Amino acid sequence: MIKVLVVDDSAFMRKAIENMLKKERDIEVVGFARNGIEAIDMVQKLKPDIVTLDIEMPQMDGLTALKKILEISNLPVIMISSLTTEGAEATLKALEIGAVDFISKDKSFASLGIMKIEDQLIEKVKAFAGRKAIFSRPQVSRPLTTAQPSSPTVPIVKSGAFNGNKKIVAIGTSTGGPQSLQRVIPKLTKDLNRPVLVVQHMPPNFTKSLATRLNSMSQLEVIEVEGKEKVEPNIVYIAKGGFHLKIKKVASNYYIETSTEPSNVLHIPSVDVMTSSVAESYGRDTLGVIMTGMGSDGLIGLKKVKEKGGAIIAQEKDSCVVYGMPRAVVDAGIADEIVDLDSIASSIMKYCK
Repeated sequence: MIKVLVVDDSAFMRKAIENMLKKERDIEVVGFARNGIEAIDMVQKLKPDIVTLDIEMPQMDGLTALKKILEISNLPVIMISSLTTEGAEATLKALEIGAVDFISKDKSFASLGIMKIEDQLIEKVKAFAGRKAIFSRPQVSRPLTTAQPSSPTVPIVKSGAFNGNKKIVAIGTSTGGPQSLQRVIPKLTKDLNRPVLVVQHMPPNFTKSLATRLNSMSQLEVIEVEGKEKVEPNIVYIAKGGFHLKIKKVASNYYIETSTEPSNVLHIPSVDVMTSSVAESYGRDTLGVIMTGMGSDGLIGLKKVKEKGGAIIAQEKDSCVVYGMPRAVVDAGIADEIVDLDSIASSIMKYCK
């Protein structure tokens, strides 16, 4: 049985979360807290397996409570955050501190609207229950400015000739991605001289805050795409939440396109849509990178990259927050290299020489 502590100052939200979770036989809500002070006390008394934690609360806010909870228990904590710009910035900070993931809520949620988060809440509670907090190490928040891996892990290289000199990098990630990207993008130097496209599963304000944060840490310019940008070297293009990122060739130049179609996919933006588009435009000159995340988004698109003669780097299991998206690619046998998180940047640099 998975024991959950629900922390939220809204009685409606506490009840809504309980109603969602109690539909699962192996999940039990063992307690409620209205603020961070109560949450810390209940973590010690109830010893839950996982905590859902609101960010905006009276007396003690969620970020302060998160730090103290991790000091005494190192429990997995899922943040419940608003869809505002302020909520996005606070959520990214929570992920840096050590929260395992987040779920966003609209402040205008009615009783029906709140149910939109039910499936992902249950999925994430089950995925993280029993696991320790992730990325609470201090080096995550420090800018990294060299392309040298900080880990001695040797990449697992598939047999066959090395396929280098790539002209564009296409990165896909989801759960655990914001923290992980902070350990990859800042380590790319201007010697890369290639454009980098990134799809991270996040709502609109969140992708903007992510781009701003990465830009402040990195040698390369990092922007959230609006559409119609010319694709240029040493710029990292973050797909905007709610819009797919595609590539369109006009004469000898390439441009960013944004679209809500296809709309019948699980994620918008989609890694599959982005990598498929890049494969069609750049063919064998594409380097695909698949990082931590639930599910298998990216597999279809990266198969197209492989069919066109491109190369693929997959994040290895032990350095993933969730080994889902990389696993799908590895199990399909299309990864050229399987490397740990802190070696991804140097592998990217190698493939683009």
